[in-house]
Amino acid sequence: MMKNVLIVDGYNIIGAWDELKGLKNSDMALARDRLIELMADYQAYSEYKVIIVFDAHYVKGKESTFKSFEVEIIYTRERETADECIERLVSEYKTVDNQVYVATSDNLEQRVIFGRGALRKSARELFIELNESKERINERIQVDQRAKPMVKIPLNEEVKAKFEKWRRRKG
Repeated sequence: MMKNVLIVDGYNIIGAWDELKGLKNSDMALARDRLIELMADYQAYSEYKVIIVFDAHYVKGKESTFKSFEVEIIYTRERETADECIERLVSEYKTVDNQVYVATSDNLEQRVIFGRGALRKSARELFIELNESKERINERIQVDQRAKPMVKIPLNEEVKAKFEKWRRRKG
């Protein structure tokens, strides 16, 4: 069964989307958290396995990986750029059974990952897909709400009056 994997260049996307850029200017952690939330929604709807890579190139220590909202988050290891980590992940995940996409607007990185068999999604393309999936979710919610059975059975006034009469007699 073919599985789609989306690897997201975290800081590249944060720098490209207006909402996240605004958050980044006041609180980078908040911008990261918001990206994770958005990608969790995207993962839930699209059924992609989503991995977000954040560059920790200048931070001492080893790579850290954890999950948040079922999205895999990776902070690169010391002396490893996000691009290097993404390229390594593409090599790990790209198989006959997996199609790998990389979300980045970095032109050089797009060419490198394409050479390794992955497909690219620009920051703009991912943003459009995310918004389209939100619209489809909202449409589905509206359809489901309209299809809900009525809680009350509609009764004409004569039948309501009879039931009310019976109710008062029993009490």
